[in-house]
Amino acid sequence: MSTELPLRGGITPNVEQFQQLTSAPDEGAVVMLNLLKFKPGGMEAYLRYGDAAREMVEKRGGRLLWTGRAEQILIGDPAADWDVVALVEYPSRAAFIEMVSSPDYLEAHAEREAGLERTIVVACSPAPNAL
Repeated sequence: MSTELPLRGGITPNVEQFQQLTSAPDEGAVVMLNLLKFKPGGMEAYLRYGDAAREMVEKRGGRLLWTGRAEQILIGDPAADWDVVALVEYPSRAAFIEMVSSPDYLEAHAEREAGLERTIVVACSPAPNAL
């Protein structure tokens, strides 16, 4: 598995973050928690990216689990507000890495860059006894 960072820009993982993802145990499904803040007028560009990305996710056996508006910060810094929260499931970390390294994704990523002011993406694994 490659540990090269497939993308550049302010809304992509840095090299260390990408290497941590590629070296993490790949023991089944992973859900990516996406917190999204759009640039003014950027939602349209992001939606174009989203249409292309959804097709790529589904082609690799993944699926969009849930998406919704982030309406109110209850705990945390209210200045760090978000517009949308999305949960996307991939069958494995390898499937996610393969997708974001593909030429089709790299092409679609320009729309993501055009649309997002900032983002946080958290890789989550099932942990039935975590709480």
